[in-house]
Amino acid sequence: MHFDIIHTDKNSSARAGTLQTDHGLIETPIFMPVGTAGTVKGVHQRELKEDIQAEIILGNTYHLFLRPGMDIIEGAGGLHKFMNWDRPILTDSGGYQVYSLSGSRKINEEGVKFQSHIDGSYHYFTPERAIDIQRSIGADIIMAFDECTPYPCDYGYAKNSMGLTHRWLKRCIDQMDKTHCAYGYQQALFPIVQGSTYKDLRRESAEVISSFDAIGNAIGGLSVGEPEEDLYEMTALVTDILPKEKPRYLMGIGTPWNLLECIALGIDMFDCVLPSRNARHGLLFTENGTINIKNKKWSTDFSPIDAGSPCYVDQHYSKAYLRHLLKSGEFLGMQIATIHNLSFYLRLMKEARARIIDGSFTEWKNKMVKQMNIRL
Repeated sequence: MHFDIIHTDKNSSARAGTLQTDHGLIETPIFMPVGTAGTVKGVHQRELKEDIQAEIILGNTYHLFLRPGMDIIEGAGGLHKFMNWDRPILTDSGGYQVYSLSGSRKINEEGVKFQSHIDGSYHYFTPERAIDIQRSIGADIIMAFDECTPYPCDYGYAKNSMGLTHRWLKRCIDQMDKTHCAYGYQQALFPIVQGSTYKDLRRESAEVISSFDAIGNAIGGLSVGEPEEDLYEMTALVTDILPKEKPRYLMGIGTPWNLLECIALGIDMFDCVLPSRNARHGLLFTENGTINIKNKKWSTDFSPIDAGSPCYVDQHYSKAYLRHLLKSGEFLGMQIATIHNLSFYLRLMKEARARIIDGSFTEWKNKMVKQMNIRL
């Protein structure tokens, strides 16, 4: 696995790069559609490739561990073969999902005991177990097991949690060194910077994470309720410290304007459920603003969903038709809306990359952030 920076923006910290994996090349900046349980909800793998043009998708250790389980995924030859996806995959370690189960989990130095949201059964994740499961899943990029702190979070808790995440990272790395991918290709471990919204903790965590000299690094614990200005401030602080020659992954972010602002701060990789989840509820993102397609104003609008988009669904279905499908609870409506939003996110990343390379990124970014924040 190798990362190359192709071009850097002269007016910001934005950069265009390539990340080579055994399952293909990823051009950065990149957005990763979230395929939590081995599927991006409502979207065929063919559509992910042809319409959305996804170069990498995300799977989730917690959900895949519980269902279908490791025996089935291993029996299929790994997640790539199980879901018939021959491009790169990244897996979250399950730390965020365990964080979200605050009422049914217990954290200690050894790991986390949690209760399944499916059947109430109890399970135990340690850093070593999280690595072993991700080895079995077979993702190209796997994440270190960490604790994601809530927002707001008092300083003492954030500091203790950060220390725990750093100690768990050492155990993750040791387990990586003792094991290998079951399917014969390389897997890279990305550590995760934590520290809530405290500058000194974020700085300390970024320095500790950098010292491990991993292939790439991630920033976690943001987009958990903090104001946008805190998101940008913490991201800028951390990217100033993380090695510039390695890819930086900002976890769980966010809106299209969040992505562009964070690209300007030096982020290369993103994931978020927002475009697909909002699509299922009728919220569409476009370069001219956000559309709530369920509003009555669209009921007689027979123009294409997005006339400026090359995506098949945007050209072949009208706003009125999509509104009708969603108001009727038809699954096709959710599918069309999801393809629209995800294809928009991926086109936005490609355009950002092109603008970085041709030197017009900052001016374009400032214009787009204003446009996309408009409610149509």
